[in-house]
Amino acid sequence: MTNIKVIIPAYNEADSIAHVIKDIPDIVNEIIVVSNNSNDDTEINAEKAGATVLIESKKGYGYACLNGMDYIFNQSQKPDIVVFLDGDYSDYPEELTKITAPILNDNIDFVIGARVKQLREKGSMTVPQIFGNWLATTLMTLFFRAKFTDLGPFRAIKYDKLLNLKMEDKTYGWTVEMQLKVLKQKLSYVEIPVNYRNRIGVSKVSGTAKGAIFAGVKILGWIFKYSFKK
Repeated sequence: MTNIKVIIPAYNEADSIAHVIKDIPDIVNEIIVVSNNSNDDTEINAEKAGATVLIESKKGYGYACLNGMDYIFNQSQKPDIVVFLDGDYSDYPEELTKITAPILNDNIDFVIGARVKQLREKGSMTVPQIFGNWLATTLMTLFFRAKFTDLGPFRAIKYDKLLNLKMEDKTYGWTVEMQLKVLKQKLSYVEIPVNYRNRIGVSKVSGTAKGAIFAGVKILGWIFKYSFKK
């Protein structure tokens, strides 16, 4: 039986988190919600919905993901697959079966849920997000011959491969760092088109100019760092 664990970083997602947890398929062994300094009912609602709730006081998407990974690392029974998923209900959690299928059926190491235009709800991605995705994936193609088209947060990876990536980014560079390290380590990967809808609540990144700019700088920083790294 395949052991699958889900890590959901969440900051003030009280209105959405229970919906996310409810829609995750039963094939998942444990849902881990990492509250990243939430000051609403995110933690209460996540626990009521059946998730394991962790607290990460240091603000940052990467900090929350690393907290979830540390929790798994300290468990006696390790998972085969770890899935990362946002807590704002913009992804369709029920599509987790699509995201994990290439790993289970074809022994692929890493899968990204690609938010393709034809499956995106109108307004679900902002212009800066769309441009940032295009720029980042174009640069990865240019420098590393990558076939990525998205930096989508909905992703699955074999647990042992995840550990070998030695993830370190604490904030917005988490997703691109993972993809760059997958390329550097020559892991097998695929993208699976997924549906994407308008999130519940306000985005902490794309919803503010400061967040969008900071995320863009972090993402480009990782790409240029790795383009010159031997």
